[in-house]
Amino acid sequence: MTRLRPVPYEEWDAEALRPLTGGRAVPPSNVLGLLLRHPALAKSFLTFSAHLLARNSLPEKTRELAILRVAWRRRCPYEWEQHVLIGRRAGVTEEEFEDVRAGAGTLVNRAVDELETSSTLSDGTYAELAQQLDERQLLDFVFTVGAYGMLAAALNTFEVEPDPVPGSG
Repeated sequence: MTRLRPVPYEEWDAEALRPLTGGRAVPPSNVLGLLLRHPALAKSFLTFSAHLLARNSLPEKTRELAILRVAWRRRCPYEWEQHVLIGRRAGVTEEEFEDVRAGAGTLVNRAVDELETSSTLSDGTYAELAQQLDERQLLDFVFTVGAYGMLAAALNTFEVEPDPVPGSG
């Protein structure tokens, strides 16, 4: 059971959600409902989050593999389930999902593991990433891993339950 109940959908503050939604209606979401317990925090965090999801310079598949590895390492069911859906749309294969779960020695997995373990990248991993990513992409990679680690900590701490899968009820 969740420690902080999400704000009921009918009570959502559209202005606090605007950085993410642009004023469009969005379906109910337990993470948005949780953030709306603190509208000022929601607005600030969602401004940053909108960059990570919509304006991130990383290839979409790379971004999702990094987020999935964070979610798996942090044992965050909410983040994992949401990003499995997004990852599939980005072209992540079942074999790549298994590589994330198994901690296979892919560059993305190694980079996420190093950032999560020691808050830095080894010279070798950094050099490999820098061969594939430009400066902005390197920044987006590190900030994506950090932000989703922080979000996983909040989701786990407040025991936010995964959203129902559309069409499952």
